[in-house]
Amino acid sequence: MDCVFCRIVKKKIPATILYENDHVVVFEDQSPQAPVHALIVPKIHLASILECHRKDDAIWIAVLDAIKLISHAGSFSEKGFRIVINTGDDGGQTVDHLHVHCLAGRRLSWPPG
Repeated sequence: MDCVFCRIVKKKIPATILYENDHVVVFEDQSPQAPVHALIVPKIHLASILECHRKDDAIWIAVLDAIKLISHAGSFSEKGFRIVINTGDDGGQTVDHLHVHCLAGRRLSWPPG
């Protein structure tokens, strides 16, 4: 498997790491869509949210903890932010490895896309 996010997790591709724990790595998006655009990526390969099961609960706790930590560290927790999970082609998923986008640093419009 030659998944770009798996290679980042294994430190085979450089990335600006913002946070890491036993279950996830958080790094800056290479094509930011907002002043703050972080990706929260599980360390195990799951192609999409559709591959998650109850046994993966620890990953979701780690994702939520990471979002909370980076929002406080980045000083955008009070003004707000958006988290997005794209799934499949029509959902805008471009890398087949589950990841959560965290966008902040400006007023985000609605509806997206």
